[in-house]
Amino acid sequence: MVERLIRLLKIINLIQAFPGIKAKELSVKCETSEKNIYRDLDLLSQANVPLMNEGHGKGYSFMGNFKHFPLNWNEGEYKAFTLLPVLLGENFKTKALMSAYEKVMATHVAEIVEKKSLFSNLSRVIRSGNSATSNTEKDLLPLISEAVLASQTIEAIYHTQSRNITTKRKIDPYYIMPRNDRLYIIGYDHKSNEIRTFRLSRFQHINLLNQRFKKDEINLEKYLQYTWSIIRGEERIHFKIIFSREVARYVEEDEYNVSPKLTSLEDGYLLFEVTVNDDREFLRWLMQFGPDAEIIEPKYYRNSMKEMLQKWNNIYD
Repeated sequence: MVERLIRLLKIINLIQAFPGIKAKELSVKCETSEKNIYRDLDLLSQANVPLMNEGHGKGYSFMGNFKHFPLNWNEGEYKAFTLLPVLLGENFKTKALMSAYEKVMATHVAEIVEKKSLFSNLSRVIRSGNSATSNTEKDLLPLISEAVLASQTIEAIYHTQSRNITTKRKIDPYYIMPRNDRLYIIGYDHKSNEIRTFRLSRFQHINLLNQRFKKDEINLEKYLQYTWSIIRGEERIHFKIIFSREVARYVEEDEYNVSPKLTSLEDGYLLFEVTVNDDREFLRWLMQFGPDAEIIEPKYYRNSMKEMLQKWNNIYD
């Protein structure tokens, strides 16, 4: 009874470690007859172990996510371990050693299955806030998540909207960053040899490469310093804005990626001072307040706002 139980556990480990293994191979590794292997397989099926055989000569595997406890291997460690039976001399290939080897290989395969399930589940939970998120974006998020957590380089087809071009590039993805109901990837771009920010929805295809990377000493807070939302620039633009009493309390209670200096004025008005490295996202945010927000400085932006409002006024005259 004990001997058969040990053999049943060994069969589970072998099928998990080598999906598609055939009954004949199982009989050799378990040192028993094929007839006994078929009996053992029937017993495992009766015990609700989700065995699957795709037909004559196809071998056995498990359905779904059936697995033992996983290891935390990287690809290099896995490759090194697979060479163990080749490197060892026959005198060292004891039954105990080979049994341990099979168990370890089984747990690594289980880890891969578990990770894929984890990343797939994450993609269902994490959303960019847009109910109309494309299927492509939903499909790519698990791959990106896997690459970020495993420090794995990706090969991507990416569309740059500002230049309306699509390019193929290699990227080391460092972080996934949510901003304004969208997801962005911050990583090292091999094409430009710079750290860049990529919008997830603009990836058209992603392939995980068998290549690992080490993160540069990137301080995310420092990298995004003076960045109002996600677009980074090279300037330092100091804005002074006065908000009316009608909106001042809402501006005060909001949270920002760049910390502003807030000064309460007479009659409930609010002086809002902030330094940003790019004007576009800040001005879009500011315009939502309409006449309740007045640009005091810089004079250039005050005059530019005046000119734009005059153009709008001409359109509706």
